[in-house]
Amino acid sequence: MPKTVWESIYREIFPFWEQLPDADREYICQNSHDVTYPKGKNIHDGSECSGVIFVRSGSLRLYMMSEEGKEITLYRLYKGDLCMLSASCVLDAITFEVLVDAEQDSRCCVISGPAFAAVSERNPNIRIFSLETAVSRFSDVMWVMQQILFMSMDKRLAIFLLDESARTGSDTVALTHGQIARYMGSAREVVSRMLKYFAGEGIVEVSRGGVTILDKKRLRELTL
Repeated sequence: MPKTVWESIYREIFPFWEQLPDADREYICQNSHDVTYPKGKNIHDGSECSGVIFVRSGSLRLYMMSEEGKEITLYRLYKGDLCMLSASCVLDAITFEVLVDAEQDSRCCVISGPAFAAVSERNPNIRIFSLETAVSRFSDVMWVMQQILFMSMDKRLAIFLLDESARTGSDTVALTHGQIARYMGSAREVVSRMLKYFAGEGIVEVSRGGVTILDKKRLRELTL
């Protein structure tokens, strides 16, 4: 994309943009790429500095994986969100590995990690912004950990279904049992068993198209 397009994008998302020297702005624009990731594509495997990712459309999923292959979804990013945890060379204080997948076909702006890190070394405001952006997401991570450690499965599943319904504006959560389990950091068998119980109580209806919420009031009661 032309420099003027990158400039207009970064002016909107980076509060420090106008304070950067012209050479640094030029350098970031030269090291920016417009990338479209297909659904299911792994964008960041946690082992390298993939860069700073700005979501223009679609959605990304950030998660951690155990040695046994069990996944825990930390949070998801949507249009207008910025991913800093994929730029480990910028945030050297972040030592744990986070993986990033394209949850849908997603168009993103990607700034080279080394380029962004080089400019941040010369401009402390960038490092401050990067840390603040990363820290702002830790409330989401702690909420996930709180659910896993302290909440019963029925309450966690009820919260998940209501959150997905609110996010999509639909009473049908178009996800398989396996996908729900992966997002919740649970086993598919456990999710299937709990959905079967919900269905037996008339709270949801389970079909090949996903899970349809029939009684939101009762589902909300389970979250209390």
